[in-house]
Amino acid sequence: MTTTEQTDGIVGRGNRDGAALFRDWFAELNEVAENGGRAAYVFVMGSLNEVLKTFDLPVVFPEINSLQTAVRRVAHEYLDVAEDAGYSPDICGYVKADFATQIQDGRHPMGRIPKPALTVYTNACNTYIKWAEIWERLHKIPLFTLDVPGTRQGGLITLGGDVDFENDKRYVKAQLLELIELCKKVTGKPFDIDRLREVMGFANTMSRGWKRVLELNAKTPSVFNALTDGTIYLGVANGMRGTPEGAKYFDDLVEEMEYKAANGIGTLTDEKYRLVFVGVPCYPIFRRFNELFTEWGGTFVNSTYLWFASGGTNRGFEYDLADPLDSLAEGLLISVRDAMDSMFHQDRVLNEVIDDFGIDGVVYHPIKSCRTTSTGMADSRRYLMSQRDIPTLFIESDMMDRRVVSEAQLKNRSDAFFEGLAARKAQAGASAPS
Repeated sequence: MTTTEQTDGIVGRGNRDGAALFRDWFAELNEVAENGGRAAYVFVMGSLNEVLKTFDLPVVFPEINSLQTAVRRVAHEYLDVAEDAGYSPDICGYVKADFATQIQDGRHPMGRIPKPALTVYTNACNTYIKWAEIWERLHKIPLFTLDVPGTRQGGLITLGGDVDFENDKRYVKAQLLELIELCKKVTGKPFDIDRLREVMGFANTMSRGWKRVLELNAKTPSVFNALTDGTIYLGVANGMRGTPEGAKYFDDLVEEMEYKAANGIGTLTDEKYRLVFVGVPCYPIFRRFNELFTEWGGTFVNSTYLWFASGGTNRGFEYDLADPLDSLAEGLLISVRDAMDSMFHQDRVLNEVIDDFGIDGVVYHPIKSCRTTSTGMADSRRYLMSQRDIPTLFIESDMMDRRVVSEAQLKNRSDAFFEGLAARKAQAGASAPS
């Protein structure tokens, strides 16, 4: 690192500030819990943070809470509690870890999680619906389901002006008005449309920044690792959406990535292979899982996880603040659809990413805990390989349950993958004209 980089502190700032914001967020949730306060429980695909922040409701993301137990290597303790209570080993690990958190008075490695005052979820994941019903039974709270119509043409998203899209937008907007009435009832506060505009303005800054950060990773060398660094950025993108802190963070993050791109500063000293990751990361051995690739000079320059786990924020949609409710409905329809299609129809986008990002290989990672993201992944891989001459790796583990994670098996498969990549590059070099 040069003296200039050390002085200005730009390089690495996104990871440092992101971790600090994350700790602050959980500290605030802990304070709410300790004071007997309650929060809104939401999910990453369609969190409705814009509306909830308007009513000053603290927001809890149980998906994020659960993955943090895995990153901190205590997920097995939570899974055991849930399975002892009768939950099957085969269902979503996130659900089980959250259930254990709920029945243990919100105890969590990062602080206590407050109880819910209401739950807001979309139909983007089939598990969301049954998961929310657990909270309804435990806490006797109201549930709000936002029914987002999916794409009708196999992942081809229609936009404003299309008859079907406009009908769907009106349908979503009517539901938003119902949610506002519920929030008024739960909080006892009036709805302030100017406050909504302010929150949506901060969300616009974040969406614009997220899109730009992803675009900048097309540079060589890549400016961030989509698997590790990207998970930090995702935490802020979800938890701080609609806040001035979140907006500033993404302005700063864009500045850092622009700086790195302009100065040729990569995430690896020697970047040999540029990869795309499909699925959810392996959190029980998160660092080691990433090392299986970086030790070969491989880095993930993009990931479907950065698309669907950001709730479609990657599209960079910006709200029209002159007509906030109509624009919010439009943004939700576009972003949640994109999040769903990132799981079920990622082959179309992968085709573009392979060219735009100079991809050497695609890594598919189905997991035991999440059938939603894993279903059809083998077929998607076969389809991509029929369309493109691109090496792929198919490895299985889990996002939560270390009992089904075999580091030795993962290493054997990844080593063989990279040996093939190396041979392919050597062959390409030998056949290149001198």
